[in-house]
Amino acid sequence: MSKLKLTLACWDYDRTRALIDHRIDAEGVDLDIKVLRPREMFPRMLDHKEFHVSELSLASYVTLKGRGSCPFVAMPVALSKIFRHSCIYVRTDAGIKAPQDLRGKRIGTTQLSSTGTVFMNGMLQHECGVALDEIHWFVGGLNVPAPRPLIPLNLPKTIKVDFLSAGQTLEGMLKDGELDALFALYIPSIFEKGSPRIARLFPNYREVEQDYYRRTRIFPIMHTVVLRDDVYREHPWVANSIYRAFCDARDLAVNVVNGFYDTDALRLSLPWLISYVEETWQIFGKDFWSYGLESNRPTLEAIGQYVYEQGFSPRVVNPDELFAPEVESGA
Repeated sequence: MSKLKLTLACWDYDRTRALIDHRIDAEGVDLDIKVLRPREMFPRMLDHKEFHVSELSLASYVTLKGRGSCPFVAMPVALSKIFRHSCIYVRTDAGIKAPQDLRGKRIGTTQLSSTGTVFMNGMLQHECGVALDEIHWFVGGLNVPAPRPLIPLNLPKTIKVDFLSAGQTLEGMLKDGELDALFALYIPSIFEKGSPRIARLFPNYREVEQDYYRRTRIFPIMHTVVLRDDVYREHPWVANSIYRAFCDARDLAVNVVNGFYDTDALRLSLPWLISYVEETWQIFGKDFWSYGLESNRPTLEAIGQYVYEQGFSPRVVNPDELFAPEVESGA
């Protein structure tokens, strides 16, 4: 019996590599895999539904679900996770010493509705009492012209947003004193070069993020995996087949036998890799990169609440409505 031919767009992670090189295949599916950076595949999927299956911004997906206009069905694959406390940068002479000092400031970001920015603002509101409408936002490129928003913003009028004009960049405005802070998904070049004009709001971000996780159980998920709804309606079994394949590929990358915890030869070019793994286990347990609904429920509840509070969705989206019901969750 011939397999169903589908295209899949995703980035080259350790946890997707076994799919890319076909050590792992989805049962009944012949995947033509397109390896693309997220910033390239997301607009192509959101604008044109170019792929049958794709990695996608979690905030974009949740927002579309909340608006009732979502052309995709997700599987509970937490393909990209990262804490974002380290991504808040401040101008060193702007008088910002604590998160509460961001209130009333001019802050730049590349995508106000990106998952990373949504989680940063959710953390600020719920942990520090600083709401989105207490900040003057500037949206544009860090050091090159910015792409347009991934989806229409439809923001409340109480939120102050200016879009940069041609020739303006966020880094340039920060250096010139026209911005007080950056919410930067990518490391700013002026920070990499050691400019004295910029510093992280949380210089001890690792300890701050660990404490945040222990208290909230939120490990921010940036990207999920979605199936086009036309494919799902015709072949609902595909959702579970692809989900299982992503789980198997992740297991090859991170499990104890084949993964990072091996002193015979280090799998990654990190001198203290074993120490990092042991510390991660102490904080998260050995299922530190979990997929499925229940193990990620606190994070999914948070993103559903945040997209509503920040004005991107007209309602709170519940985790139980996010994923294809055929999927065997909990992996």
